[in-house]
Amino acid sequence: MKYLRVLAVILSVVAPCVRSSLPPAEKSYNILMLLPVASKSHRNVFTPLAKALDARGHKVVMLSNHPSTFKQSNITIINHGLTDFNIDEMNMFEARTNPSAGRKIFTTALPAIAEKLYHVPEVLDLYQRRKEFDLFIVNHMFNEVVYPFVEDMPFIFISTIGMDPRQSAYMGNPLPTSYAGNMVHDWIPPLTITQRMYNTFQQISYAFIWRHWQMVPLIEEKLQPQFPSLPPLLDLERNVSLSLLNSHFSFSQTLPLLPSQVEVGAMHCQPAPPLQQELRNIIEESPKGVIYFSLGSVAKGTTMPEKYKNIFVEAFERLDQKVIWKFEEKISNMPGNILRAKWLPQQSILAHPNVLVFISHAGLLSTQEAIYHGTPVLALPIFADQPRNGEMISNAGIGLNLLWEDLTVDLLVDSLNEIIHNRKYQDNVNKMSAAIKDQPEHPLDRAIFWTEYVIRHKGAPQLRSPAAQISWINFLNLDILVLAHLALYVIYKLMKVLLKVTMKILLGILFSNKPQVTKLENIKENEDEGDSEEEQKKKED
Repeated sequence: MKYLRVLAVILSVVAPCVRSSLPPAEKSYNILMLLPVASKSHRNVFTPLAKALDARGHKVVMLSNHPSTFKQSNITIINHGLTDFNIDEMNMFEARTNPSAGRKIFTTALPAIAEKLYHVPEVLDLYQRRKEFDLFIVNHMFNEVVYPFVEDMPFIFISTIGMDPRQSAYMGNPLPTSYAGNMVHDWIPPLTITQRMYNTFQQISYAFIWRHWQMVPLIEEKLQPQFPSLPPLLDLERNVSLSLLNSHFSFSQTLPLLPSQVEVGAMHCQPAPPLQQELRNIIEESPKGVIYFSLGSVAKGTTMPEKYKNIFVEAFERLDQKVIWKFEEKISNMPGNILRAKWLPQQSILAHPNVLVFISHAGLLSTQEAIYHGTPVLALPIFADQPRNGEMISNAGIGLNLLWEDLTVDLLVDSLNEIIHNRKYQDNVNKMSAAIKDQPEHPLDRAIFWTEYVIRHKGAPQLRSPAAQISWINFLNLDILVLAHLALYVIYKLMKVLLKVTMKILLGILFSNKPQVTKLENIKENEDEGDSEEEQKKKED
């Protein structure tokens, strides 16, 4: 089946020649991207769209917590410089074992950023000039601090994690917990009763208990002195025109979508540029193939517990394959078949047909890149949505999903050999790769079209569901249910009273006849007793 990998590479090279289908932009627009609280991987979702909009003549400004890496002159990066929250510096291995600590970081850092952000001169100037922009593009997760920008202004979300049930509900499309997955698990329907109970509890605890009643009020408390007339943040959120979802039904769960929910998953995936000669030679001169290992931009190798480092080193030493390992520090006693580097061109490596397995943290972007370029995955999820992605990889048969708690040298070696020598994983990922590429337009073109569509149509209110503007009571018809229950109760009480009265009347009639008959007989007997003996004799005669 190796020829399929070669064919995929050839198709990825010729794809750009036939991909673009958009006409030139009607005019140049001013677009502000707002992602003041984001990881580098989240910004990597915004980057291709920013570059593409810039290439179409639009002026793009990005408010970020990362310094500029763009060379395009029309893209302006404003780094707010606040250090209260930096997800890239979090110890993901600690957060993995204590998810509640991760939530605590958000509820502490986000209010602090809300209090300080608009005191940054560049940010304040940007806010005061917000009317100059035609559209705002907001990172949907944990960026409520920028909602003052979008008051009475058209804006769209980019959902970097794909479908977020909480966000979908506020857009007027609540997903049923009976089958729709959550941010932690990728269960295959039909769900068991235990899974449905967990699913319901997880969404309620996150969307309503934690976010609605805890985190958002803390942010509003810090914003209120600066913006006294600002509407509730969640009311502003309901006015979003569109959400670009980093998902696609070829690798994500199939879910009902609104016209305002557009799947653009893998829009950052492109035919990979050629590898540098040295790295290409290493890959191509490995007769048994190559294993690529990276835990992404957030999980630093420097925070990996020592026992896991030793497991990987010992396991890799047993393998016949060359291992290319993205790792930030030197590795002691490193075997000769390991190549370590602080940074590597991931898509170019994954696109090479001699790369057999991708050992990954199962971040969504990395997973999409592996699927797009047709490389099976050995998933080791760490945090956030990664366990869900790992389960998806296993469920789809494009790799295996391991838990860190279970990791041993033997398990790692056996899992890698299973993926390398069992052709089903390569065949399955080839099929999924073909499916994700079989679209009428590239996801990036789709994202560009709908971004410009919202601008052309002044916020495109025709896309929005009316369900987003009504209360949960009206949406679920709870008032009708209450009235129906009340009506049934009234009918029940009336029937009960009517039945009671009817029974009383019937019983009264039934039992009232007996006393009357007895009374007549008694009267007759009394009359008989009152007769004289002579009259009684006459009656007897």
